[in-house]
This record gives sequence, structure tokens and C-alpha cells, in this order.
Amino acid sequence: MKIGELELGERPLFLAPMEDITDPSFRYICKKFGADVMYTEFISSDGLIRDGKKSLRKLDIFDHERPIGIQLYGHLIDSMIEATHLAVNAKPELVDINYGCPVRKIANRGAGAGMLRNIPLMMEMTRAIVQASPLPVTVKTRLGWDEESKNIVSIAEQLQDCGIKGLTIHGRTRNQLYKGHADWTLIGEVKNNPVMKIPIIGNGDVDSPEVAKQMFDRYGVDGIMIGRAAVGRPWLFRDIKHYLATGELLPDPTISEKVDIAEEQFRRSLDWKSEPVGIYEMRRHFSNYFKGIPNFKETRIRLLTTLDVEEIISILAEIKSKWGDLRTNQQSHFWSE
Repeated sequence: MKIGELELGERPLFLAPMEDITDPSFRYICKKFGADVMYTEFISSDGLIRDGKKSLRKLDIFDHERPIGIQLYGHLIDSMIEATHLAVNAKPELVDINYGCPVRKIANRGAGAGMLRNIPLMMEMTRAIVQASPLPVTVKTRLGWDEESKNIVSIAEQLQDCGIKGLTIHGRTRNQLYKGHADWTLIGEVKNNPVMKIPIIGNGDVDSPEVAKQMFDRYGVDGIMIGRAAVGRPWLFRDIKHYLATGELLPDPTISEKVDIAEEQFRRSLDWKSEPVGIYEMRRHFSNYFKGIPNFKETRIRLLTTLDVEEIISILAEIKSKWGDLRTNQQSHFWSE
């Protein structure tokens, strides 16, 4: 699979951009476990061009993460063009446009999945960004705004005509948010449309090696993007790759191994975000890393409420000592993909 001139090999796995999730600390861990392509947290074009501190920090990328894309969202073409120039200056391999975020405050002002209600503006914006970027431009979107407007087949053709080099499709409408099941049939229809020449990446509900193989085999997608299922389970990328290559399912890591992984991510989170933000934003990861441990409620509450770094490290050591040899095969689900 190639995006522009970027060679990604067969059946690559992508880490989905997730707000307050796919920061450098989590990306480092996912890359370590075999994610082929990653994206930054999505970045507001308005925040970026106004020198918003949080938005600017999201442009921080590192050589060990490559190839990596910077994802932008916004509802004004001029702002998105200016943000594209700033993103390109950060030297990623890709610029991605977010036409899929369903969050009300974003979609209702016409950004993210809100663009699905204004297809002409979506195409005008896409053409302008493609023209402004010397890097390959990709798009992430959904099947449509609601059940009555699942027009992704037509949208995909038009986006390709605008010059994008790859398209990721989440198998839900905007109105579904993250509820129900992702419908991959329309993703497969886009992929198997003879008009389409660009790579199609499927996204939604891929939470195991078996499901990943099923989606590759049944729908013929070029790549798969994984979001919620990797939170607290970054080894999912490794497990999928191993299963695709051998047909063998790897055992879930022991709790002791999970503690080591979680602690490495936690220390990197502190290095990048400092206290207390690095602690707050690690809590959702901790919660998922240790799902399925019996009689864990009291320890979980302590782990997710303290703001003392040394106490957190001590609790992690306690978890390792008490449950270290245990294996839990708990699938991870979080709110955003």
C-alpha cells in the first residue's frame, strides 16, 4: 500500500487520532508494538493559527514515530489553509483532514463530521488544502450524517477527484456517534468501486486479531485504523500482525508485563506534559490497562484519584506484586475513535 510516494507495505495498521489520547507518550508505546502509521491528536485550525498553546504542542512529533500524519479540523477554508502551512512546517509525512469527529461542539459549527451536511464546502476545502500542501493529503470521515444520508460512495469519488491520496472511513454515521456496530459494508463498497484508485482504510470496532483479518479478507481494505481498542491494549497492533502472518493468537500479557508498559507510558507522559496534566490524562489509560483484575476496585480508586507521582509508582508496584502472574484478556473500549 502506498499513500502518495510513502510505501507502507501490505495490510498496514494505523493508530487513530484521538483527543487527549494519542499524545507522544501513547504513540511511542503503540509504535513499539508495531503501529505502522500514527496521527497526532486532532488539531483545531483556529487554535493553531491563533498560537493556542495546546494546539501548538500537538505539532510536536519525533523521528521514532515516523511515518506520522498531522490531523486538522475546522470550518473555514482560509483558516484550514493557514493551519496546513503550519502543519507542513512541522515536517510530518502526511496532512489529514478530519471530516469525521461527531462531537456536538465541533460538528454543529460545521467542522469535523459537520462537513457531511455541506458536501460542496467539503470539496472546496479539500481542493484548497491539497493545493496548499506539498505533502500527501488524506481524509478521515464517516458513512454520512445520518441513516438517510449514507452517501460515502459518492463522497469518496469526489474526494479522490480533489486530489487526496488516501481515505479512512469510520463505519458509522455522525448521528450514531460511537454507539451500535460499525457497518463495514459501505466501506467495502467504496473499496471495490472500480472508480476508486486511492487506498481505502477501514475504521470501527476492530478489537481483536480475528476481526482485523475478517475485515481485510471480507472487504479488501488496504489498511485498518484502530482507535478505542488500543487504549490500554497497545500490544493489539503486535497481536494482529502476528495473527495475519501466522494464524496464531498470542497470549495476553501478564499483569506484571502490563504494569511495565503502563509505567513506561506514564513516565513519558510526565516528561512531555508534566504534572498534573500528565497524571490526569494517564488515568483513562490506567483504567483500561488493568481491566478484568478480580477484587481490584479499591486499588483502582487509589490509582485513579491520587496526584502523587511516587504514590502512583508505588501502587503500580503493588499491582505487580499482587497480581503479576495473572493474564486478563479484557478488550478495551473508550469513548473516541
